Amino acid sequence: MIIVTGGAGFIGSNVISALNAAGQDDILVVDDLKDGAKFVNLADQRITDYLDKDLFQQRIEQATLAGEFSAVIHLGACSSTTEWDGEFIMRNNYEYSKMLLEFCQLKRIPYIYASSASVYGSGSVFKESPEFEKPINMYAYSKFQFDHYVRKQWHRLTSQVVGLRYFNVYGPREQHKGSMSSVAYHFNNQIKENGVCKLFEGTDGYDHGGQLRDFVYVGDAVDVKMWLLENSGVSGIFNLGTGNAQSFNDVADAVIAWHGKGEKHYVPFPDHLVGRYQSFTQADISALRDAGYTKPFRNVAQGVTEYLDWLNR
Repeated sequence: MIIVTGGAGFIGSNVISALNAAGQDDILVVDDLKDGAKFVNLADQRITDYLDKDLFQQRIEQATLAGEFSAVIHLGACSSTTEWDGEFIMRNNYEYSKMLLEFCQLKRIPYIYASSASVYGSGSVFKESPEFEKPINMYAYSKFQFDHYVRKQWHRLTSQVVGLRYFNVYGPREQHKGSMSSVAYHFNNQIKENGVCKLFEGTDGYDHGGQLRDFVYVGDAVDVKMWLLENSGVSGIFNLGTGNAQSFNDVADAVIAWHGKGEKHYVPFPDHLVGRYQSFTQADISALRDAGYTKPFRNVAQGVTEYLDWLNR
């Protein structure tokens, strides 16, 4: 059985879809469904069991979790970059991740966990090395600190351990995230509502809508995980992006092209984001390529088209 924490969430539910498509439905989903709207991400999935996150942690701590497990894909976390309750973040993200690492080492099974590109903060180099890691919020710090903890454990690992630093992931099954959903999702809604995509005016030397991000389609992110499950000899901390930054204008243009109508409108850059905004991200994916992953990544036009085909079906 494969354990997927955060399985009702955006990336987790896409992982389950891919596992189902590969013929795997012996899956234990772990999540927190206080936000019941996430149930729709599981309603069309084939799984063996569901456990609330707190109950799951309790059973692991008490060694009462029943079953034979083949891997843990750990995606559950508080992902809010505006949460400043450090005690909560470190317990929910850091200690939880440490507990699962020890569980997997005891069972000698693969552990694939979610890190984040946020560990790079406002830096301009996005390479998996400590000198480029400068977290600027508690969420990023919790991910940074766990990556650091894992690095200290390499010498004693008994099975595969992989941390994936996600860049700007977008695609199906993110609707429950509300304001935290991708710009592609919001632009689609804006075009449908009033025919206008709203983008920020220029900042940090970038033209209006010209800020650059590494936008990665969720299907590509899932493909990397599926490859890792098939290549258990690969361990490490890897960036998960396309390796090519594209502008917010590119995303808006792709949405407008799909709908065959619409225009862009630029709004003043918010004062509260000045100094707290990443105007440029671009994953260095050389480590992932060197590890043997060769599949190409979709560009914005390709990914947005596929996403809107699903979203507006």
